[in-house]
Amino acid sequence: MKGNWKMKDAIISWKKRSLMMLLKIIKLYIPGFIKKKKMLELFRLTADAFQCEPPDLRRLTFARILSEYALFTKVQAEGYFQSSLPLDELKQRLYKNSYTYGQNLKKSFHIASREEAVAMLEVIYKLIEIDFKYEQDKFIIKRCFFSKYYSKEACKLLSSLDNGLAAGLLGGRLRFYQRIPEGCSCCKGYLKGGFLK
Repeated sequence: MKGNWKMKDAIISWKKRSLMMLLKIIKLYIPGFIKKKKMLELFRLTADAFQCEPPDLRRLTFARILSEYALFTKVQAEGYFQSSLPLDELKQRLYKNSYTYGQNLKKSFHIASREEAVAMLEVIYKLIEIDFKYEQDKFIIKRCFFSKYYSKEACKLLSSLDNGLAAGLLGGRLRFYQRIPEGCSCCKGYLKGGFLK
């Protein structure tokens, strides 16, 4: 019986080390086809939250899709601000769709610890050109691709996606206390809660 438990512990330990090594490699280099696939998924879930169709992006490069996503979300957010549509409902849809995205990543990669979930969060941010660094429940973003597109209002609205992703991956929430679009040199905040410490 003890031998079985030791074998299970050894397998779990090996899987955890393998996943962390994979995430470290992905942080250094993400293949183009994976970047494009994940960006298209993000585009679809965001368009769904805004209750509109995404543009046809199949023939575009990843860099072009990222720029189109930034413009699309900026235009959609500003349109919402000028309409009489309820913002809370949009925030809930953005959060819910991104939460599902995070949950799917968690299941696909068999993420079982806070460390693994945070590493995946860093990978996703790297994918969309956000320099996200996490340490002891605090995070800092020194560079954000979207900061040149978003107003402070759009940034706050679209951070519902950030919260959904964090909740889906580890059950936590990102709390910003400063943002680049507000005129700050970087974004800073806390990662609150989480399914594992």
